[in-house]
Amino acid sequence: MKKKGMILFIHLELIVASIIVLVPVFWIIMSSFQQESSLVSATLIPKSFTLENYRRLFVETNYINWFWNTLKIAAVNAVFSVFIVMITAWIMSRFQFRGRKTGLITILLLSMFPTFLSMTAVYTLFLTLGMVGNPVSLIIVYIAGAIPYNTWLVKGYLDGIPKSIDEAAYLDGCGRFQAFFKVLLPVSKPIITYCAVSQFMLPWMDYILPNMLLSSSDKNKTLAVGLFSMIDGKENSFFTTFAAGAVLIAIPITLLFIFFQKYLVQGVAAGADKG
Repeated sequence: MKKKGMILFIHLELIVASIIVLVPVFWIIMSSFQQESSLVSATLIPKSFTLENYRRLFVETNYINWFWNTLKIAAVNAVFSVFIVMITAWIMSRFQFRGRKTGLITILLLSMFPTFLSMTAVYTLFLTLGMVGNPVSLIIVYIAGAIPYNTWLVKGYLDGIPKSIDEAAYLDGCGRFQAFFKVLLPVSKPIITYCAVSQFMLPWMDYILPNMLLSSSDKNKTLAVGLFSMIDGKENSFFTTFAAGAVLIAIPITLLFIFFQKYLVQGVAAGADKG
């Protein structure tokens, strides 16, 4: 009886959590098809469906430009972040050198501090370098922020790969970098996929850093900043158009998760367990 009660409680908790998550998502999707444009007049179920909000999104805003900006930043960030994290984790996992333990502890401590704590210093630095408004500045911050946590995660994964694989590659005539690229990277696909997808998703959802570093002109905005500008201080007259933009953002991210779901689960589970 006690076991049945626990099972019932777990199911009720999952149902409540699902409702809390799904109702806002359902509301945003339905709002994107409503004829009304304001938040006040929006209802959970539209009285009539229309695609006018999607037309307004592409005609009256720079949505395509925002999307392209975000895509470029996300792709470059994913590639360079994964490369630097993999190299750093490989060195920490496979080599013994003075200061290794101190370096690992330092990286761990850095991962505990959120990026926005250093916003003033970051902005001042890029302002001095004349890079405010340049997407490169945002990419640099994203890459630097990816190193601490992901290095520990990837190191845990690499620690679980026997060093005998590296030694066999050395005996076959491979150098250290050859063994890294030809042996370790192919067997590290799950953790590489996890890091790449997580870093690729970051610019799509981040608002604070892009708003601080790239909001000098409408052309430089990312999707998060651009969409928020549609409803910021405008009496929510663009709410349903904003909802249409939010729905379109969710589509590529959702497809990405579905496609790489197996690798994502394997990567984060293996990295956490072996760390």
